[in-house]
Amino acid sequence: MERTQPRRRLSKMLFAAGATLVASPAFAQSSVTLYGIADNSIAYANNQKGHSDWYLRQGNLYASKFGLRGNEDLGGGTSAIFDLQAGYDLNSGAASSSGLLFNRQAFVGLQNQTYGTFTMGRQYTPYFLLVGPLASSNWLTGATGAHPGDIDGLDTTIRINNALVYTSPTWYGLQASAMYALGGIAGSTGKGQTLSGALHYSNGPVGLAAGYLRIDNAGSTTGFDPASTGSFGTSTLNQGYISARAIQHIAVAGDYTIGSLMLGLTYTNVEYMAGGRSIFADTAVFNTYGALGVYRFTPAFDIAGAFSYTLASKANGISSAARYQQYSLKQSYHLSKRTTLYALEAWQHATGQTLGAQGAGDIVNAAPVVGDSQNSTPSSTSSQFVGMLGIAVAF
Repeated sequence: MERTQPRRRLSKMLFAAGATLVASPAFAQSSVTLYGIADNSIAYANNQKGHSDWYLRQGNLYASKFGLRGNEDLGGGTSAIFDLQAGYDLNSGAASSSGLLFNRQAFVGLQNQTYGTFTMGRQYTPYFLLVGPLASSNWLTGATGAHPGDIDGLDTTIRINNALVYTSPTWYGLQASAMYALGGIAGSTGKGQTLSGALHYSNGPVGLAAGYLRIDNAGSTTGFDPASTGSFGTSTLNQGYISARAIQHIAVAGDYTIGSLMLGLTYTNVEYMAGGRSIFADTAVFNTYGALGVYRFTPAFDIAGAFSYTLASKANGISSAARYQQYSLKQSYHLSKRTTLYALEAWQHATGQTLGAQGAGDIVNAAPVVGDSQNSTPSSTSSQFVGMLGIAVAF
């Protein structure tokens, strides 16, 4: 009898535990995914501020990054989501942006299969997310394929703080998204705010998109105030205009796929609007026309090419407006779904004049900056060539 009592007690305990589990409500399923990319290359530039250079450059075909992405099923088709994404320099181990842990994205929100997605935090714009996939920076990479200096923000150089974003589900191939970023300046609600909206349509071989973006300067300095919600890339194209009271982007793009061939066209208009604290007087305008083609020879091997022509305005005392012509090529061989070998080549030629960093009165010759890989290292001549040979591994 003494030997059977422990067994009876154990049976009762197991029965009670099982009954409790049956009576308890089911816990919602959740997941957290660690993801990222390691991308590095041997790069050559024929002229960086007057000198040729062989060097290692990370984040070319894809940005080197890692992140945590989470999803919890709340039931009824609704999920709680978050994404924390950090960029890093593969060659030094340093963070891409000093002082920012998750510099690329950091947001939380709700997603519903019927009603769409709402997120809050540091995010990319609808302008980029819906139009960018049709641009050359997506198909050829921003390093050498983005329009000069990424002047139109169709690569990943623009990120927005304090942003509220709504993105609709896809209805018959059409998707819409809108953003408003709060400036957060007491007594001046609109200062430093950002607004963006975009539409994307996809139906069979056809893809079309249009987007709008406006970044307002918080305006307490003569440059672009860091208190503003938006940040963007600077280069010799726009260095004389970063004190603008607002920057406005408009973009339209389309592509068409015929078998293994994809062809695309892009037009963008960017305005740097002068204000009371600006060091230039007249609104500066950049119009860019782009064309691209992608051909997939096999599932493992594809090539892409693009051409863009950027025209700046003659405002602010400039009599010969800047012009930028860029030709870009990419060849990629996919060793697996995660690992890619690639080669990139691009050449850019600049003519005319633009404003230097001092603004009005500081008229300088336009300098070429291939893609957005040479923003801080423009050529000292009218042309610049960049080539890269690298490997990218996703995880």
